[in-house]
Amino acid sequence: MIARTSIIALTLAGTGGAAYAAGEVNLYSSRHYDTDERLYSDFTDATGITINRIEGNADELIARMEAEGDNSPVDVFLTVDTVRITRAKELGLLQSIESPVLEAAIPAYLQDEDNQWFAFSQRARILFYDKNDVPNPPKTYQDLAKPEFAGQVCIRSSSNVYTQNITAALTAHLGEEATSDWAKAVVANFARDPQGGDTDQLRGIVSGECDVVMSNTYYFARALRRDVSGLSDSIDQIGWVFPNQDDIGAHMNISGGGVAAHAPNKENAVKFLEYLASEQAQQYFSAGNDEYPAVPGIGLAPSVAKLGIFRPDAIPLSDIADNIGAAQNILNGAGWK
Repeated sequence: MIARTSIIALTLAGTGGAAYAAGEVNLYSSRHYDTDERLYSDFTDATGITINRIEGNADELIARMEAEGDNSPVDVFLTVDTVRITRAKELGLLQSIESPVLEAAIPAYLQDEDNQWFAFSQRARILFYDKNDVPNPPKTYQDLAKPEFAGQVCIRSSSNVYTQNITAALTAHLGEEATSDWAKAVVANFARDPQGGDTDQLRGIVSGECDVVMSNTYYFARALRRDVSGLSDSIDQIGWVFPNQDDIGAHMNISGGGVAAHAPNKENAVKFLEYLASEQAQQYFSAGNDEYPAVPGIGLAPSVAKLGIFRPDAIPLSDIADNIGAAQNILNGAGWK
């Protein structure tokens, strides 16, 4: 079931040729953060363009866009991972745009080679560990496969896009054979079958069930900024490592967006994406949701800055997308549930 929210009611046209007001943009978004309300209201205040929004699961939104076809009212599609935004492109649901603003603001490796989508915020997928039980934490993603971490590792399931993304990135860097060996060894080191979200992995350290976990940074930074049940009270117990700082860098997940293939308000859609790359919006991604901006040089929220400076993996996101299929095969072959 798709959750529907809107700043004003979104009228979905059942036939082609419907008239759309010049002062609006229709958004399908799989971002589910209450703090994004500020992004939308600030854009409207600055431009006078009203945002009509439908939020839901990314796969459901993609299916909706496919079903609507040429009659789709959507102007902008936003998602929280490389897999879904790439799938939308592959299905012909996005279009290439020309925007000197986006070209200048967003680094090349964070945008689609055909300008069909752009990243607007990032999260580093790093390693966390129990400081009481792990005197020598893993320094690389590959270290998770070492026998010394047997029975200690907790990571999300193979069906999760974050797991698929990191596996695809390692496949791009190391090749399929080496990544397959890695995945099998990591499964052998699991403390438990994969379960729950990233916050649950971090809670596993507090409960003593897990000693080493993989999580996106913003889940941990959020617990630094405000109370997160079962985590914030014991936050000092947890240490963190930005992996692979001597070679490939720390893997990054992104939130990204593109203009829909049949956008009735294309000009406004481009304006909205350009706004997401503005200094104001980029600062809010960090301050409001503990993410890293996609635009270089933007100040970080204290909760994010506390994690420290690190080297990110600058692999083109298209290389990750190209290896998603291989990654899923690797995870299945490894028995990664």
